[in-house]
Amino acid sequence: MRDWRTANLNAVDSALCDYAEKLTLQPANITESDIITLRTIGLDDRAIHDATQVISYFNYINRIADGLGVEPETFIRDWGGQRADMEN
Repeated sequence: MRDWRTANLNAVDSALCDYAEKLTLQPANITESDIITLRTIGLDDRAIHDATQVISYFNYINRIADGLGVEPETFIRDWGGQRADMEN
């Protein structure tokens, strides 16, 4: 739950997490090679498009919440430890 690299993920989920991390932290560095990697593990262009939309939406909405100072909902269950944004 804390590090997808140490989780027991299948090849597709691992590749999607790698892509999501890069799209989130280094969006300008996404290249055709990243898309080819996703195709190689069996994702078609529709699946890649959908994954990109979901990843991008979560990045967008989190930035909106952070920018407006939205506090986390109190009804959301803790998934194994203190949230990264609340550790400081």
